[in-house]
Amino acid sequence: MKKIILAVAVFLVFTNGYSQKEGGFRVGLDFGFVPAKGGAGLFVSIEPKYNIKDNMNVGLRIGAAGIVRDVNDSGINTSAKVSANGSYVATYDYYFNKSGKSFVPYLGGGVGYYSIANVEFDDTSNTENVNIAASGKMGALVRGGFEWGKFRMGLEYNLVPESTLQDMNGNNRGTVSNTYVGIHLGFYIGGGKWGK
Repeated sequence: MKKIILAVAVFLVFTNGYSQKEGGFRVGLDFGFVPAKGGAGLFVSIEPKYNIKDNMNVGLRIGAAGIVRDVNDSGINTSAKVSANGSYVATYDYYFNKSGKSFVPYLGGGVGYYSIANVEFDDTSNTENVNIAASGKMGALVRGGFEWGKFRMGLEYNLVPESTLQDMNGNNRGTVSNTYVGIHLGFYIGGGKWGK
């Protein structure tokens, strides 16, 4: 994966250069923090985009998030070891840009597939283990923020359906939320700077 990201980055450094304009292609790389009840997490995403207009683009966000958080559902008090998911989300962003400005706010969203990892929990009320019944789920993304030159910062809300908690015998013990909020920092290559 690192080799693919590096190859795309090198390719884009030598292509498309000067303006955020219709028909341009760019790739964004974001790193983020996920606040969570009883813990926290990190995520990373890469997003190739195509500018359909001077102030709009569509893309595909490919991301991964790892979150540690406490779960208290249906009388179960558990402490998660690790919660992880991958995402493949078709995105759309609208930019509120004015000619000659390098600071540009944006709003966006998307719909796509979230793969949920099979995660083990320690049950703090007794010695049983509790697992998530893992499966992929369709979800949605809403986000906003700003770009300043090639720098990008924003807030995103990933709305993903709940997963079922099961004990070692396969009995349902409640549900756990897969929805999360992320704060991200990143940059993009290609497509040029705003205001050129």
